Amino acid sequence: MEIRSQRAYYVAQFVTKFESLEEVRRRFPELIAAHISRSNRLHREGKLLMAGALRDNSGGHVTTMAVFYSREDAEEYVEGDPFVLEGLVSEWHVIEWANMLEE
Repeated sequence: MEIRSQRAYYVAQFVTKFESLEEVRRRFPELIAAHISRSNRLHREGKLLMAGALRDNSGGHVTTMAVFYSREDAEEYVEGDPFVLEGLVSEWHVIEWANMLEE
């Protein structure tokens, strides 16, 4: 079996200051609408592969992730995210991730 080099992706991970998605929807519907709209636009532009919230909230706060094709796109996403701009994210990271599956 031939070992191929793995394509790198970049994961932007956010830990929010919210205990549930319902709380986000109730308190900040305009921010979540802007967040989703922006994510959809970046996906259509071919910069964002996928995004969403983790369903396991055992850490006490909503955690979300978005997967990008480049570090630059991931960092741009973080810097312009409505929740980050409003100070509603307690921490974020951009992490390089190697896909082991063939494309």
